[in-house]
Amino acid sequence: MSDIGDWFKSIPFITRYWFAGSILVPLIGKLGLISPVYLVLWPDAFINKFQIWRPFTSTLYFPVGPGTGFLYLVNLYFLYQYSTRLETGAFDGKPADYIFMLIFNWICIVITGLIMDMQLLMIPLIMSVLYVWAQLNRDMIVSFWFGTRFKACYLPWVILGFNYIIGGSIVNELIGNLVGHLYFFLMFKYPMDLGGREFLATPQFLYRFFPSRRGGVSGFGVPPPSRRPAANEQGGAGGGRHNWGQGFRLGDD
Repeated sequence: MSDIGDWFKSIPFITRYWFAGSILVPLIGKLGLISPVYLVLWPDAFINKFQIWRPFTSTLYFPVGPGTGFLYLVNLYFLYQYSTRLETGAFDGKPADYIFMLIFNWICIVITGLIMDMQLLMIPLIMSVLYVWAQLNRDMIVSFWFGTRFKACYLPWVILGFNYIIGGSIVNELIGNLVGHLYFFLMFKYPMDLGGREFLATPQFLYRFFPSRRGGVSGFGVPPPSRRPAANEQGGAGGGRHNWGQGFRLGDD
């Protein structure tokens, strides 16, 4: 048990609580401590009955059973693996920025879920994080099951197809990929690569609650190289930029 406890404590702070919640909430529903009816996202209950907890619980809840257990475990692994790599890599020492990414993706997914009457939001949020990681490491070679190897930028779409085979749907994965792409485009691609304005910025109150720190584990992934003219960089306009760390080749694990 001490080994499990040590492993759990070694998980990065934000990923640790997200991972724990994604186990605890499905367990509560499975044991019948709270009916799953109250854990999923129902637009009518959320909007008209003011059951404001539903967007939160529907992000953590998954109906675990004989037909869904394997899909749940696979996505729980993806949560642990890629959230950990982002938190200790591109967002290392920047917990406020990582929390802002999760909040932005979560809000987009909740709005989409309300519009499309989606009851479960766990997989879309996990896939959105995986998509961001894949874009920050797009040229890295990753290994998937059965010895297949390809660039990381294709990983979200390979997983989409894989989950379709074992789960029978691609809606959750597709929404997660699209939301992840929206965040990546607005935060990195448009302002840093295409020279556009910044539409996303971490609110200052998050920095007060989760201050940035120096040091830590060096990371997985870098944003696209900026194509802005050198004059822009020399003019001091980049004061708000972050040093996003160095890439890591997964094939060397």
